[in-house]
Amino acid sequence: MIRGLSLLSIILTSSLLTACGGSTAMFRENPQHSGVSKASAPKTLDKLVWKYSAPDKTYSSPVVADDTVYIGCKNGHLYALDLEDGRLKWDFKTGGNIEAAVAVDGDTVYIGSWDNYLYAVDTDTHQMKWKFRTEGNVYSAPVIDDGVIYFGSKDKHLYAVDADTGAEIWRFDAGGAVYASPAIYKDKVYIGTQDGFVRAINLKSGLEQWNYAIRHRIYSSPSIHNEHVYIGSDNQYIHAINVDTGQLKWRKKTAGKVFSSPSVYEDAVYLGSGDSYIYSYNEKTSGRIWEYQTNGPVFSSPIIASDTLYIGGTDGHLYAMDVNNGQMRWRYKVDSKIYSSPVVADGKVIFNSVNGEVFAVQ
Repeated sequence: MIRGLSLLSIILTSSLLTACGGSTAMFRENPQHSGVSKASAPKTLDKLVWKYSAPDKTYSSPVVADDTVYIGCKNGHLYALDLEDGRLKWDFKTGGNIEAAVAVDGDTVYIGSWDNYLYAVDTDTHQMKWKFRTEGNVYSAPVIDDGVIYFGSKDKHLYAVDADTGAEIWRFDAGGAVYASPAIYKDKVYIGTQDGFVRAINLKSGLEQWNYAIRHRIYSSPSIHNEHVYIGSDNQYIHAINVDTGQLKWRKKTAGKVFSSPSVYEDAVYLGSGDSYIYSYNEKTSGRIWEYQTNGPVFSSPIIASDTLYIGGTDGHLYAMDVNNGQMRWRYKVDSKIYSSPVVADGKVIFNSVNGEVFAVQ
């Protein structure tokens, strides 16, 4: 692990953020955390469209809503950048590091901070609408569904909060800190915790429906596809768990800790590992389809668009891989490690490195 919990956030949040349709955007593209984008991806990665240099480190993954790129910074600021040219539109200051990816819905951006608060900020006036206090740092990227914001805290709770008013609807004692982002499917919200459990909680009541014991810390955010939860952990495994029963379908071991949040696309599961590899597994059988070796641990989460997998590496490369066979289509080199996850929007791939630089390439 990196120092403190920076790597975490990076990864949790790192788990690729993305541009969702219209003015709603959140971590991993949607509430199910599919990691699959409908945006059209660029054909090459040889042109730098723009670069923005933040004044401090950026562990948060970028999120794109409409024509704006949102990125959190270690100095406590959220920066809103123009998608076309990267210029700074506005910023908002919290009282602590912002290492969780944000969520955007309509004219509101939701921001988790290390000052223990979740903020709701008006994207037009740039003023705070409300803030909600927890008893711990907020590393977890918020997810919005049907007017409710779901997010976890270091205080070992998962929260459901009214998106308009900031009023608490319920809180769930998760037994361990919740660093990863929750995923939502049908009537349940799914989380991984630092005490090593995957838990399914009823959306309306906040009551646990089942839990699955991994008994190793979980930084990976769950991804849901074909009635299964896919999630990594620091025991080096990727797990496939039934969404209704909590029963294990299969698990597959890598040679490194799995901080990366999986993407699932056309019956294949994709993820990065601390063993420096990017993997593709068959969703049904867990058989390995392909693997690709990088020059450093992969903590970033993949995003898939136009049959291309995009993922960052600690070797300073943004990789673009053919999802079918793992062949590298192209890669783009920067001068610092990439822990966070890219986003595809407007024919560009937007990503950031740990030293605070945000890039748009195509």
